[in-house]
Amino acid sequence: MKYNTEQPWIDAGYEIFAKDGPAGLKVEHLAKKVGISKSSFYHLFVDMEIFQEKLLEYHLEQARNMAEQSKNCKAIVPDILNLFLENKKALLFNRQLCINRNNQLFQSYSEKATAIVEKTYFDKWMDLLGLHSQQHIARNILKIYTDNFFLRISEETLTYEWLLSLLDEIKMLVKDIKKQ
Repeated sequence: MKYNTEQPWIDAGYEIFAKDGPAGLKVEHLAKKVGISKSSFYHLFVDMEIFQEKLLEYHLEQARNMAEQSKNCKAIVPDILNLFLENKKALLFNRQLCINRNNQLFQSYSEKATAIVEKTYFDKWMDLLGLHSQQHIARNILKIYTDNFFLRISEETLTYEWLLSLLDEIKMLVKDIKKQ
């Protein structure tokens, strides 16, 4: 098996971006985290723009992995919630893409990654909300709460208990909508 010399840089960059967003991506900081000289970064990636594109492609790979894992989930609670927690770094990376969506490339990759994962659990989402006969409402609620989710999560708040409380909030909204 061939060793990918880019991977330590990608792993470090993914972690830094998930925590600090694009402003945290500094070659000096990456080199220190990886333990390799800055010149190695430039040899592999040429510049930060190419590196960010590789990070974005890696993020889509993480989304595809998460989607594949979600196929084995039977329900949102507890299966999908646990899957989210197992993929916390990917969710926090996507959060940064949402926060920085004024960058069209970031917005595009956030939407692509979200769509990859959402389609694998949408049926379970409709089950949870009891909205199988009203898919359009379920989809709209998911769209609104997905954006809300990514703007509200943080390293500290992304816990099982917090996810359950968010689901309770959503279920209350649906209950109120059904009363109308």
